[in-house]
Amino acid sequence: MADYGALEQALTDALQLTRRPVAVAFLDQPPAGVPRLAGAQPSGCTFWSLAANGDAFYTAPEDHYNCPIGSYTHRIDLPKEREHELSDTLSLMSDLGYIRMAEVPAVPRLSKTPAVTMYAPLGHTAAEPDAVIVAGTPGGLMLLHEAGARIGIAAASLLGRPTCMAIPAALSNGIASSLGCVGNRIYTGLEDEEFYSVIRADKLVAIAAELATITAANVMLTQYHRERLAAITS
Repeated sequence: MADYGALEQALTDALQLTRRPVAVAFLDQPPAGVPRLAGAQPSGCTFWSLAANGDAFYTAPEDHYNCPIGSYTHRIDLPKEREHELSDTLSLMSDLGYIRMAEVPAVPRLSKTPAVTMYAPLGHTAAEPDAVIVAGTPGGLMLLHEAGARIGIAAASLLGRPTCMAIPAALSNGIASSLGCVGNRIYTGLEDEEFYSVIRADKLVAIAAELATITAANVMLTQYHRERLAAITS
C-alpha cells in the first residue's frame, strides 16, 4: 500500500489545507480493525466531515438511507417503505426551481452498490481507497488541477448539486471538482470560500509527485506577473 501518511502531508502542505483529505473505499467486507459508524447521520456527506475530523469507520448501505440523494448517487436502493423519500425530495427541489427533473438521469452514479464503504483520514486509511476527497480554497485546488493536467487528466466540468456525485464523476474521469451544494455546506460546515476536488485514488501518487513542480512554477509566475503588472501600469 502507498504511504498515505506522506501523501496526506504532501497535499496538506502544497495546497495549504485546513481539512484532512478523506479516503473513501468501496469494499466487499468490513476492513480489519475499523469499526462501523454508530448512530444515524442526516446525509452521506456527513461521513466526509467526520472522517476529515479524524474518525475512521465503515458504513453499510442502510446507514445511507437518511440521504435519498446520496443513496441515489451511490446506487443504494431505499427500502420499499422509504422509496417515496427520493421522489419527495426531487419534487421539492423541482417545485422550488432548484433542479429540473430532466437533469436527474444525467447525474453520475456509482457503477454498483457498495457492500461496505470505508471513510478515513487519508493518512490513516486501513484499505486502498477508491477516491480521495480534498476540501480547499480555489487557489489551492487550482494547483491540484494543474498537477493533474501534467499527468494528462482532463478534469471534469466543475460540478454543482448534488455534491456527492463528484465521487462517481471522479471515478470515471480521474478527477472532478464540485462547488458544494447548500445541503453539503450545512451538513459538513464547508466554508463559503471552499469547494471540493475528488481524485480517483490510482491517480493520487502521480498527482502528488507533480505538486512540487507546479508549486514552484506558481511561485515564479506570481513574481513574473506582479513585475509585469507593475511595469505595464506604471
